[in-house]
Amino acid sequence: MRFSFSKVALLVSATLCSFISVASSDIEANDIEVNSMATESIAASHSPYLKSMEKISITGSRIKREEITSTAPMEVFTADDIAQMGATSVDAVLQRMSASAGFAGNQTNAYWTDGGYGSTQVNLRGLGVNRTLVLLNGRRMVNSGTGANSSVDLNTIPVSVIERIEVLKDGASAVYGADAVAGVVNIITKDQIDGVEFQARTGMTEQGDGEQYQFDLAVGKVGERGSGYIALSYDKTDAVEMTSRAPCPLTEVDGELVCGGSTALPGGRGYFLDENGNSIGDEVKLLPNGSDEYTSSDRDNYFEYFNAVQPNERFNVFASGEYDLTDNVQLFTEAMYTHRSSTLPATPQTVSGITIPSWHESNPTENDFLLNSRRLAEAPREFNIETDTWRVVAGLQGDLDNGWQWDAAVNYGSNRGSFEVTNVINNTRLGEATDYDNCSVDPNIPCADFWGEGSLTPEMLDYFLFDMMSDGGNEQLSLTANLTGDLWQLPAGTMSFATGIEHRKEKGWSNPDPLAIIGEANTSQQDPITGEYTADEVYLEAYIPLLADKPLAKAVDLTAAVRYSHFDTFGSDTNYKLGLQWMLNDQLTLRTTKSTAFRVPNIPELFGGISQGSMNTTDPCSDWSQLDPSSHRFANCQAADVPIDFNHEGTILTDRGGNADLQPEEADTFTVGVVWDVSFIEGLNVTLDYYDIKIENAINSVNGSSKLAACYDSANMNHPFCNDEHFIRDEQTGEITYLQTQLGNAATEEVSGVDLAMFYQKDFGEFTTNTSFEVSYLDEYNLQTYEGAPVEERAGTIGYDGSYTKWRSNLYFDIAKDDWRFGYNIQYIGEADDQYAAAGDIGDSVDAVTYHNTQLYYQLTRSLGFTAGIDNLFDKQAPYHQSYTDGNTNTMTYDLMGRRYYLALKWVM
Repeated sequence: MRFSFSKVALLVSATLCSFISVASSDIEANDIEVNSMATESIAASHSPYLKSMEKISITGSRIKREEITSTAPMEVFTADDIAQMGATSVDAVLQRMSASAGFAGNQTNAYWTDGGYGSTQVNLRGLGVNRTLVLLNGRRMVNSGTGANSSVDLNTIPVSVIERIEVLKDGASAVYGADAVAGVVNIITKDQIDGVEFQARTGMTEQGDGEQYQFDLAVGKVGERGSGYIALSYDKTDAVEMTSRAPCPLTEVDGELVCGGSTALPGGRGYFLDENGNSIGDEVKLLPNGSDEYTSSDRDNYFEYFNAVQPNERFNVFASGEYDLTDNVQLFTEAMYTHRSSTLPATPQTVSGITIPSWHESNPTENDFLLNSRRLAEAPREFNIETDTWRVVAGLQGDLDNGWQWDAAVNYGSNRGSFEVTNVINNTRLGEATDYDNCSVDPNIPCADFWGEGSLTPEMLDYFLFDMMSDGGNEQLSLTANLTGDLWQLPAGTMSFATGIEHRKEKGWSNPDPLAIIGEANTSQQDPITGEYTADEVYLEAYIPLLADKPLAKAVDLTAAVRYSHFDTFGSDTNYKLGLQWMLNDQLTLRTTKSTAFRVPNIPELFGGISQGSMNTTDPCSDWSQLDPSSHRFANCQAADVPIDFNHEGTILTDRGGNADLQPEEADTFTVGVVWDVSFIEGLNVTLDYYDIKIENAINSVNGSSKLAACYDSANMNHPFCNDEHFIRDEQTGEITYLQTQLGNAATEEVSGVDLAMFYQKDFGEFTTNTSFEVSYLDEYNLQTYEGAPVEERAGTIGYDGSYTKWRSNLYFDIAKDDWRFGYNIQYIGEADDQYAAAGDIGDSVDAVTYHNTQLYYQLTRSLGFTAGIDNLFDKQAPYHQSYTDGNTNTMTYDLMGRRYYLALKWVM
């Protein structure tokens, strides 16, 4: 691990002021309280209700009141819930929710996520990781990854200090500002620790791999005027090879699944050439001293280069403190540092289109040979990620004489990351090493020998391969001030309010390797990114009791919020939220919310480099005179004076990349639901909620052919793509001289569905049981990439970007007696159709999958407890679906590790 303990010490020193006078107190250490707020009796955990004797606020509202129920669907995971899941990371908790969908990154996928390989996010409703706002103790977290990122890497937050996680499944931009479109995740850490707490955990799969180790140590003190604690956490997971779970890539042949693979062979394949450069005979594969017939059975098993589980290593430091400056003013501080390293193998690069002359010593034949493809198996690639994330919060909070509460804080976060790819081809050097006329006489250039597997020497590889290094980072600075309290006593109760201001500055940058910038690296060309924006915001929220103690209206309460935001990148935006809660009686409550939300364009979208290249593009006015004269396309091409004999085949010079003129995405959200305290079954409570979210001006990139077709197929060319900012056509020749496919506000997305949750508590003699069941039904998820485009219906499908199955559910059950507790979890993922597979083929759909997880806890002594657990109890195998090539399944949705065991202990002193 390459982190600096001196930096950690410097970070922790920011909290030392909170320990003043603490050490001198002689308060006896008490049992550590996991939750500072107990849930109401109707639901022990996963509850939309929280209650405390003191005034508190919950996610979705800044108003503090003694009793609060949410007007919108909310899910709460306490520290006990997290422990019973056996979760060692925040993503393991959140991605198991039935409300999670789509792609969010996890340890079993080999795909680049927003924060780079090894990073994890949360994706509520499948609307995208950048549309779910992540907070830590009610304040924003800095985006994290390898540079210019647009979401929070959940790996930066240590599980050991979490008191609870509140998940608001509703838009909340009026309360929290930008990006709270699909919902808000508020991770709340422990207020105090008095004493020493140590936890250790180890686990592995049934096959003896994927070892996982975690160690947590927390030390704290509570005194008369303050408290403070520091927590250290170390977590390491070893790799699991892909071939141990999926021996080979599968493909369908004659109605059966057989091993397939890549046509890029480690030995190479291609054609012999005659003296005129024409191919001779069939394609052959190269052997060390000759060649042989190439068949499909020779394909390379590229799973040998992959992992089923990526290795990951994290080190966290978290410190928190508070100190009473006066009877009414308190100083609070919070500091965090996380170092993460992730390493994963990847397929070696491939060369192609190289002619090996017959006279060269590497060619053992009498004919020139055209190398179609050759995998550089002698030089496997490796991706190495290193990230460091810092966060420091300091502020004051207090009470006014009239009972109002206030707080003011500064929040600074910084993230630095590096991304290394080993054994990348330098295109110029490869060209020199395959210019056999020149390299054969130049002693400084070793000629590349591609004939057969193992033919490339270290000297050859060193000449045309290099290790590509990129780096980047993110910074966030916010200044906030809030005020909340009671205003007037109304007939139905007390009217309360909250108001506040925020100034925030976001900055991001990414520095690709110089060879990647100039296009010399054998990867996609990359541009540097650097940019920043500032936001100034003010909000007002009110709680208004309308009715109380009336027939069919024991309590009717209205909440309203409005937020004005000004960004220096695009201007101003105003969002609102209205919530109504109608408590008919002690058993039945109705609730509804209506709100607007927005997502601001992120740093890469705004400031990503613009590249220009010739793209294969279909011009809708090519041969337009042959079209139906009654069609819009015929009329528009004619009106544009496109020459009647105009014909276009080939490419058009096209701009691609970021767009500084992007506007925010706008969303309208609506929820309505019922909360039922079932009187005839003591301890049973049910919530049922319907949600509908519609996003307009969604940011995406539309390809040139689609843009042109949409324009010329519209009546009188009235489509937004028809103006000059999208394309320009030469009035004389008819050729398009300018076309841009930069990011724009073109798409529309709409998602709707139903969430059902049931909570049941019951004592059976000396046994106490808790049962919670959550189920989500995705009714629709429709995506239209631009006005007039076909609507893509994602509900009930699975594809490259994850699963959008219609049904998901989780059942949690635990039973406790004295010092024992047994827990059981059943996770259900419904069936889905493959978005891209042809109907009738094997793998065109996946069946429903159910995972079972179980855990046993025993409190050995007052200070020492043991946990043993099994995940994927019945060793459920991941289902095959056709369009997902890595692991033969969707590794972002299904479990590749199989059955696994873990043991943990917790010692509190």
